[in-house]
Amino acid sequence: MRILLVEDDAVLSSLMVRSLHAAGHRVDLATNLEDAAHWWRVQAFDVVLLDLNLPQSARERSGIGSGLAILRAARARGDRTPVMILTARDRTEERIAGLDAGADDYLGKPFDLGEVEARLRALVRRARGTDDRVEVGLLLLDRLARRFFLAGQPWDLPAREFEVLHELMTPPGRVVSKRELSLKLSGSDDTLGDNALEAFISRLRRKLTGSGTVIRTLRGLGYVLEEEAG
Repeated sequence: MRILLVEDDAVLSSLMVRSLHAAGHRVDLATNLEDAAHWWRVQAFDVVLLDLNLPQSARERSGIGSGLAILRAARARGDRTPVMILTARDRTEERIAGLDAGADDYLGKPFDLGEVEARLRALVRRARGTDDRVEVGLLLLDRLARRFFLAGQPWDLPAREFEVLHELMTPPGRVVSKRELSLKLSGSDDTLGDNALEAFISRLRRKLTGSGTVIRTLRGLGYVLEEEAG
């Protein structure tokens, strides 16, 4: 899962990044609204963790208002990325304002990191209509364990091949564009080109031989993972 974390508290953000990395997620950290708004526009994320209570100085420097403002802007341009608001603001009217602005969940500080991860999984399941365990042919993805199994046996893959296959199985049968895959696999300081992506797809196709699963290319659209016709 690729996550945008918008949080200015250095101690809390460090703890959250370590916890989410340990759970196998990729995290992009924005410590001010300007960076958050930029990355949300140019990068594809599975979920956004948004702190509303950034310092006044950050809001003034960015000139874009507030956490609620960038959330409203994302929804206005049609971005449906699931959003969980994390904030010390815990009054009922502020919860209502956040949900009305387009947030999908709301968690007041202090919070348990395990609960954050569980809520993230639930948000992505609801957004994509997927379960924690997904099977195609002899291939099984256990999202909670962050493991693939092939014919009942644990199947380990290099990190980026794992992410490509994970994306194609979320859920299976969903057409995933080259741009979407490239954005999910690119970092803030590097971009995954088409040739590199095609190399990952080619290696995965070879490894999936005999699994009853196939990655198909839909010209001009992207890739789709399907059960192989008998």
